[in-house]
Amino acid sequence: MKRLPFIFCCALSLLLLSCEDEKNDGTYKWRDEWRSDYVPETEDNIVGKPRYVWVDASANFQYYGNDETQIAADCKRLADMGFTDLVVDVRPNSGDVLFKSKVAPELKKITAWTSKGYGFLERTADFDYLQTFIVAGHRVGLRVNAGINTMVGGYRTAAGDYGMMFDHPERKVWGTVDNLKGGLTNIMDDTANGPRFLDPANDEVQQYLLDLLAELAAYKGLDGIVLDRCRYSDYNMDAGYTDAAKAKFAEYIGGEVTKWPIFTQGQVFMPNSPSKIQRQWAGFRVKVIHDFIEKASAKVHEVNPSVRFGVYVGAWFSEYYRSGVNWTSPKYKLKTQETTYGWVLDDYQSYGFADHLDFIFLGAYAGSDSIYGTWEWSMQGFAQLGKKRLAGAVSFIPGPDIGNTSGFVDGGKGALMPEIIDMLLKESDGMFIFDLCHIRQFDYWDAIKKGFDDYLATVETQQ
Repeated sequence: MKRLPFIFCCALSLLLLSCEDEKNDGTYKWRDEWRSDYVPETEDNIVGKPRYVWVDASANFQYYGNDETQIAADCKRLADMGFTDLVVDVRPNSGDVLFKSKVAPELKKITAWTSKGYGFLERTADFDYLQTFIVAGHRVGLRVNAGINTMVGGYRTAAGDYGMMFDHPERKVWGTVDNLKGGLTNIMDDTANGPRFLDPANDEVQQYLLDLLAELAAYKGLDGIVLDRCRYSDYNMDAGYTDAAKAKFAEYIGGEVTKWPIFTQGQVFMPNSPSKIQRQWAGFRVKVIHDFIEKASAKVHEVNPSVRFGVYVGAWFSEYYRSGVNWTSPKYKLKTQETTYGWVLDDYQSYGFADHLDFIFLGAYAGSDSIYGTWEWSMQGFAQLGKKRLAGAVSFIPGPDIGNTSGFVDGGKGALMPEIIDMLLKESDGMFIFDLCHIRQFDYWDAIKKGFDDYLATVETQQ
């Protein structure tokens, strides 16, 4: 089981949405305050462990893309529920951005599912989307973290193609090259719908993203930055065969690359008896991502040491090597702790990147009937194994997908919310909910508030 593509989140979560949410009554004067460059400061006086809600750009665009008052109203509502933090998606799959940037293009349209079906929504407003969330969030005591989809730069959909790489054909060379049925294919030539992934091994891609992160880190009042999709584009070891990658892979192995691509097309899993070059390919890809994370963390903290830096990853570590990611602590003894990873080279674990982060978000995306357990694909197991694999290197924040995973797609699981909240907060350093669109669709506002109220009551008892 894997993390589902977000298009399914939109399709499942937004089809029945309406626009009947309460509007801000005008009592908040934050808009005028922002226009005079005022950002309320938040004191770091969080009671208990932090509680985050993810705000995906596409799934929530019909409410927030052109409406400052709705942003303010919902920030207050989320704070009143007991959330402490927002993760606001400001760079969706298209690569266009929802903040003021001299590096990246401003988002003007986005595809989304609404009550009217699937199609494009236009951005007609000119207010600063991220800054508005920062001001509105701080006004009610919420910390605001900017989330960006990292190694992506365009989106191919049934409604049409859009985004940074489609608008700049000269950047085709930035795209990853996948080993498809017809052979090695640049992602921009792939006819399948979905995000257009960038090549993580491309130096120009990395510099572009570092420049973007520097802009974000300097944003007035921003509390944190979270990278999503900071990985290769596949779960099959079949992406990343660019000229830039081949040259760096040759350097990594210290000799000529005699087999390219490394894996036979369609070879989904690592074989039982991998060849040396296959193990080297797995190690090389995690090194590429590790080295970028290290640079990104250093860049953010160089610009603003007070901005927290982190990533989102799927907690299913046993499968995540296929995306070129080792999110564990380099101190974790992979070969001795988990014997199923006998195929890795000795240097694989040295490229665990957890020690370069201030916090990490683990997608504990198990089904509604798998809240408890000690194995992967139970929420509790995801949290417990995550803690073990991170080995104390970083604060870890697991969270459920309450709209896409088995048992959650049709709603009606409000009674489980306090149970999930209680368990995850006991097992971790905090928790997140993915996504705000699901809370809205399935009317989980009160259920989640009850879970937080119950938790905060135990915190007060312990004080």
